[in-house]
Amino acid sequence: MKTKIFFSLMFLIMTFLIISMFLYVSNKTAEYEPYTQLSLPEGAKARLGKGGINEIQYSPDGTQIAVASDIGIWLYDTDTGEELSLLTGHTGDVNSVSFSPDGTTLASGSWREVRLWDVATATQKATLKGHTSGVFSVSFSPDGTTLASAGGWDKTVRLWDVATATQKATLKGHTWPVRSVAFSPDGTTLASRSRDETVRLWDVATATQKATLKGHTEYLFSVAFSPDGTTLASSIWREVRLWDVATATQKATLKGHTNDVFSVAFSPDGTTLASGSWREVRLWDVATATQKATLKGHTHWVDSVAFSPDGTTLASSGWDETVRLWDVATATQKATLTRHTEGVDSVAFSPDGTTLASAGGIWDNTVRLWDVATATQKATLTRHTEGVDSVAFSPDGTTLASGSSDKTVRLWDVATGRHKATLTGHTGNVRSVAFSPDGTTLASGSSDETVRLWDVATATHKATLTGHTDVVYSVAFSPDGTTLTSAGGWDKTVRLWDVATATQKATFTGHTDSVRSVSFSPDGTTLASASDDETVRLWDVATATQKATFTGHTGTVWSVSFSPDGKTLASASGEVFTDDETVRLWDVATATHKATLTGHTGDVKSVSFSPDGTTLASGSSDGTVLLWTLAPPKKRTRTPQR
Repeated sequence: MKTKIFFSLMFLIMTFLIISMFLYVSNKTAEYEPYTQLSLPEGAKARLGKGGINEIQYSPDGTQIAVASDIGIWLYDTDTGEELSLLTGHTGDVNSVSFSPDGTTLASGSWREVRLWDVATATQKATLKGHTSGVFSVSFSPDGTTLASAGGWDKTVRLWDVATATQKATLKGHTWPVRSVAFSPDGTTLASRSRDETVRLWDVATATQKATLKGHTEYLFSVAFSPDGTTLASSIWREVRLWDVATATQKATLKGHTNDVFSVAFSPDGTTLASGSWREVRLWDVATATQKATLKGHTHWVDSVAFSPDGTTLASSGWDETVRLWDVATATQKATLTRHTEGVDSVAFSPDGTTLASAGGIWDNTVRLWDVATATQKATLTRHTEGVDSVAFSPDGTTLASGSSDKTVRLWDVATGRHKATLTGHTGNVRSVAFSPDGTTLASGSSDETVRLWDVATATHKATLTGHTDVVYSVAFSPDGTTLTSAGGWDKTVRLWDVATATQKATFTGHTDSVRSVSFSPDGTTLASASDDETVRLWDVATATQKATFTGHTGTVWSVSFSPDGKTLASASGEVFTDDETVRLWDVATATHKATLTGHTGDVKSVSFSPDGTTLASGSSDGTVLLWTLAPPKKRTRTPQR
């Protein structure tokens, strides 16, 4: 009897524990929505990557870190490192963020505007307009009533009333773009630094200039007040300077960095200064102006540093697209927040549609492989020494080719991520790669104005196609593999080549600006081309004549891709100072516009259809890939035989 009671109790306890664990996991899942699903634009089903990092800030209570990125503002839980929310709405990169002193409001600066956000609800409160160019820095006054913003090429600093979301004053005097602003701890003085090599001090109450700090002979990167307001730190090439605010004179120079110092920040007690530069953060003793420690781990520039409110932790972000948390006392790394990515210049689906490859762009030397079903990263391929411009899968899906600004083409084993071969010979950036349909030949287009054909099995050069008089931005094989097409830059041409004889067959002219992308229709009868002239053109391959012109984009059209059934053409656009940044879908048969996909905050550089035509991938300079859900192709039904 006792044995039965014992086992009954054990069963009840185990059941309770299992239910409790299930509820815990369910609650955690509900609490932290996967980052790939946060704030998706309409029509998108997943986001790969989080966009490039521009600045980081701790919340006043130290529980959150705000990351200003190319696609919005990410809020992280500092204890768990989990993504709490993504604040979207800006149509450009978010350059700067600042928490109000009470932590309830977040300000963000982007293209021509500042936005105020409710931190608790992750919703927008107001939009502050007045700047006529990018806003590179925002900062709250210590009492939270005033916000300062630094305009780029409008060369102004603006003061805003936070309660009414109205402009109070415009501070003029800088002769070059203003990149940073900071309030003194008592709120009476504002410091601004500019590319005119000066730091200016302003009287906040009267909106007048108090002093100009001169002495820098290089471009200034960052300024920060000490907590007691007596000292100002400024950073330039290889050094940090400390200034006496009262006398506007230099107190000390901190030397040791061997490259530009992009960011400086004082610890809350004012005894330590952090500075970020090439691959390192340095900690300095403010009183003695001597170095205390060097924090290494970043693999690129460190462009933002911020102390936690209690001063025990330092956060740093870099062009390696990580946020790293450091223990200040021991000068050791505590944690890394990842999955941020710089611009994406090229995307390609594997033949079976399960894997997506993305090329890192000018500042990212990597190729990333993503699992399409789970929207998670599978591997990072890291052998290129400069930006990766193009990726392509072999027809059997076993090999990936990547073209880079390091003038090489690399071949990778997709299953293992192992580097297989390096193809050298180009004397300029390799802008495009494409496999022949049988997988035996690889074509590469370069800024050296040539197209090269390579034997994939032996990784040797077969032929060089010459004729273009500018960069070859794109190459593509016809479905039967007999013809290669290439897109010229300023020569404004599309060319057809006979693959077997390595000779030119035809030249298509009509674009009025550089041609960026070319793509064959699945049946090989039609060729699509995209250009800086903001148009997409369709060409009849057999007759070498133009069939149609698609207009509507208001910026450079970077990429075109046919759907697997050939009925739809996707085009990707974007350009600085335009609001396009869209993907457009076109009906090929009628040459009419079908839909516009919006959501990227940077140039859309590449588009690719999945093999089944149900998904479109778009890669952008905002550092993300968006996966879009498309209507599945209609199945053909047979007419019953009578």
